[in-house]
Amino acid sequence: MANKGLFASAVAKFLPRTDAVNREGAPAFAYGPEAKLAQLAATGTLADNFYGVAETQLADVLAAAKAVDPYFVAQAAIYARMSGAMKDMPALLAAYLTVADPDLSVAVFNRVIDNGRMLRNFVQIMRSGQVGRTSLGTRPKRLVQRWLEQATMPQLMAAATGNAPSLADVVRMVHPKPADAARKAFYGWLIGRPYDVAALPAEIAAFEAWKTDGTLPLPPVPFEWLTQCPLTAAQWGELAGRIGWQALRMNLNTLARNGAYDVEGVTDAVAARLVDRDALRAVRPMPYQLMVALGQVGDSVPLKVQAALEEALELSLRGVPKVPGRIVVCPDVSGSMGSPATGYRKGASSKVRCIDVAALVAAAMLRSNREARVLPFEQRVVKLTLEANAR
Repeated sequence: MANKGLFASAVAKFLPRTDAVNREGAPAFAYGPEAKLAQLAATGTLADNFYGVAETQLADVLAAAKAVDPYFVAQAAIYARMSGAMKDMPALLAAYLTVADPDLSVAVFNRVIDNGRMLRNFVQIMRSGQVGRTSLGTRPKRLVQRWLEQATMPQLMAAATGNAPSLADVVRMVHPKPADAARKAFYGWLIGRPYDVAALPAEIAAFEAWKTDGTLPLPPVPFEWLTQCPLTAAQWGELAGRIGWQALRMNLNTLARNGAYDVEGVTDAVAARLVDRDALRAVRPMPYQLMVALGQVGDSVPLKVQAALEEALELSLRGVPKVPGRIVVCPDVSGSMGSPATGYRKGASSKVRCIDVAALVAAAMLRSNREARVLPFEQRVVKLTLEANAR
């Protein structure tokens, strides 16, 4: 028999040499700037995690962005938002481009800043000074103004939900030009300036009237505005049929605490909404989000609603693609994977661990790719046999 050690070493000569060491001092391969930026844009949380702090991750992102062509930064930002459903990272990269390539930043802003929360994220990042400027500047200010001027009233009301900065802060900063008397009255109402009550948009007028007389029908405003006031169980039941699908998923326990499921028909309606295939196709919830909801749902939520949530998770898994070729999925099962999936954020850390998400991704790939191999690893591969249809 040929000398295995001799021929093994000959083969090894053709393998690429390691060019870095990992945190444990073991030989490793360093990411190139483009791979590093792509990885951070698609998975970075800008939060403290097991191996580092948010400031380090921010520095890594900006260093990787500076090391690549701005066009690649633009591609990463758009992919992270449109395909990865990321929030902070696309806003950060869009803000960075206002300095690195102002012309390119316009196209990226128009595709990445697609709702009010993203607009507020963008403004917050710009004002922080982290991308090289502490104010919006002329062109970014025009971009924000145009977003406000083109937004519909429902979009503006949604944007007015949240702080740091609030939409009122943004309006005070950029001074958008009202297109009509209704928009002018809305801006005045929003920032606490005098306004023409008769010109208020119908939604805002109805909200002001409802605050005075709670027996009036619930106005068509964001549900967060309404829940700042005492609501009856019947009103909570009505909200269960009005709020968005994602808001419904995140407020199943809230509905239970406020007696909504005791109202006739609400349990059936909520269960039906959760498994509505048209809604699922439109919202495209990530399996991870549904797993989080299942892990957090309380015993007071009816079993029918819990079963619907589980069915929604199964439906979301059907969107996992079949990948050609031989597939190997390697989930990390080392100790660091026991940390929160969202990183460590005071008051906002997820109970779901990184290892839970890794297990879900592996199971989802196995569900759609029956011949895939799953090789969990820590210092070495952990032998494991998985059943594709296991729950």
